[in-house]
Amino acid sequence: LGQWTQSEKGKENWDLINAGKEAIDLKKGGAFFHHAESFGMMRGGHLDYCILGAYQVSSNGDVANWHTGHPNAIPAAGGAMDLASGARNVYVMMEHLTRDGCSKILESCTYPLTGMNCVSRVYTEIATFDFSNGCVFVIDIISPYDAEYVQSITEVPLDFSRLS
Repeated sequence: LGQWTQSEKGKENWDLINAGKEAIDLKKGGAFFHHAESFGMMRGGHLDYCILGAYQVSSNGDVANWHTGHPNAIPAAGGAMDLASGARNVYVMMEHLTRDGCSKILESCTYPLTGMNCVSRVYTEIATFDFSNGCVFVIDIISPYDAEYVQSITEVPLDFSRLS
């Protein structure tokens, strides 16, 4: 699964689209399944891991990734809510700061929630974080950054006791 490329402009096959609503082509060896089966996998608790992008993650593991709440924003509701509630481990990959330089790891999300208390881990270009019982643990920091810098750009208190 996941062996695909974006379709060549003008040769799109709109019967095959990715989660970003882009036409795709399968590479040799690629595979896919019907969306009803994918929702059965998600809702049936058959996923060990799910990896999502996000706008925000709260310190207790809430995730907001489908809408910013702004009137001109186009919502991207889809299977993320099912993934967030159905997977045993939800990992988020996102940039650490917004375009305005604000932390995306917050005490509480300000955007509409995708899932509550579901995020296990967050990967950013600055550090990796584990979320457990309302605490945010730093488990790795990307060079050249240090603990002081990571805390200075993160809105919530961080626990560095698990830093490798």
